[in-house]
Amino acid sequence: MKLEPIIGLEIHTQLKTKSKMFCACSNTPDNTKPNSAVCPICLGHPGTLPSLNEQVVDCAIKLALALNLKINSNSVFERKNYFYPDLPSGYQISQFEYPLSENGFLVIEENDKKTKIGIERLHIENDSAKSMHVDGETLVDFNRAGTPLAEIVTNPDFRSPQQAKLFLQKLRQICRYLNVSDADMEKGNLRCDVNISMRPIGDTKLYPKTEIKNLNSFRSVEKAIEYEIKRQTELWEKDERPKIQTTRGYIDAKQITELQREKEESNDYRYFPEPDLNPLIVSKQKIQKLSIEIPELPDEKIKRFVSEYILTKNEAEVLSNTIEISSYFENTVSEFKTLISEKEYKKEKQKITKLINGWITSELFKLINKENMNISEIKITPYDFAKFISFIYKNTINSSNAQKVLKLMFDNGSDPEVIIKENDFSQINDESVLKQLAQKIIDNNKNQVEEYKSGKENLMKYFIGIAMKESKGKANPEIIENILKNKLK
Repeated sequence: MKLEPIIGLEIHTQLKTKSKMFCACSNTPDNTKPNSAVCPICLGHPGTLPSLNEQVVDCAIKLALALNLKINSNSVFERKNYFYPDLPSGYQISQFEYPLSENGFLVIEENDKKTKIGIERLHIENDSAKSMHVDGETLVDFNRAGTPLAEIVTNPDFRSPQQAKLFLQKLRQICRYLNVSDADMEKGNLRCDVNISMRPIGDTKLYPKTEIKNLNSFRSVEKAIEYEIKRQTELWEKDERPKIQTTRGYIDAKQITELQREKEESNDYRYFPEPDLNPLIVSKQKIQKLSIEIPELPDEKIKRFVSEYILTKNEAEVLSNTIEISSYFENTVSEFKTLISEKEYKKEKQKITKLINGWITSELFKLINKENMNISEIKITPYDFAKFISFIYKNTINSSNAQKVLKLMFDNGSDPEVIIKENDFSQINDESVLKQLAQKIIDNNKNQVEEYKSGKENLMKYFIGIAMKESKGKANPEIIENILKNKLK
């Protein structure tokens, strides 16, 4: 019997607001002394009244619109009752029966195959505090209590661990484009629960699912699903398939899941309307206003980059990975256009955009990654980077010296033109000078010349290496190679 996995995700995304969801405390739980960003409201003191943060609603609506969800004009907050040491009030203010938004989707792509993943709902709720286990004791930091969350519940449309990972990566990218969340799984900005069951291929029935709680990395999500597919498949083969819903935890060190408890049903949480908050009314005007603020999202940007800049899809995907990288690329292209005529740009557009893309995604990325920086933090302005590219484009400097120039620009933010002049990096393109250099190489390497003429053509690299050394890296390698080939015929 062949089985298939049925997988759904429940994702909690911390929203990037100045203050918490229902009080004025600072929403910076990771950057503050423990238990300092708290007040009677987020500590759940009796008699306190929550007040909804409008910025939370705006962030959630933007994210919902980007995920193609329908925004409900009327949604209701409810109390979700359960006991944990890090839940000070003994209940969470969430949404259940009437969520902020529902019925959306996100398209993921794997090996050129597109899959539409349905999204059941996106609602807003407040986060719990954070428990820490130190030297056999459990400590609680209440700074995180009251942090606003958007919970995204997908349909059970995933059929592999890789699809779940791709979905989460794309969601993170969208959150960052919208600037509604840092969506960093390692920092807890994005947390994921996985629901998984197995069934025979062709069967349409949904069997009791297993929930894997609080996965905090893309790798953990992938590995936990892989293990659970293997575990449940073995149970089916023994005719011992799961009969009830259970909750399991993922043990990263062992790459296994372990049983925690039988899964609660929704009625176990005893939901009832939050008496201290009015229904949330969202007007059409607010939705229209927020939809205008949504930037061009990755999928649309990739299509435009391929069309407008004559890039490959893969090149466009790399440049569109973050809004900062794509902006840097486009600003560099714009600045480059001011350095040449419009006619020349139109004629050489593909060459120019490929050149800019190549140097950003290879050499510049290499320097940025080495320093663990963001492209928005570098000292090189798009204008100076465009000037730098123009010197390569016009053969003013060769590739070898261009790397030296870029490193100095990266370190000091210097003007590339000044660096080239001060260090005498200008490329030698004068054929008469390079002919003299080529002849000198031939005269001083007679044995190698004879070997080259007898068929060892790879010695050309040896000759070019000498030319670059003799010219202190300034010889145009293409011209010197052509001259040497002509002389050695």
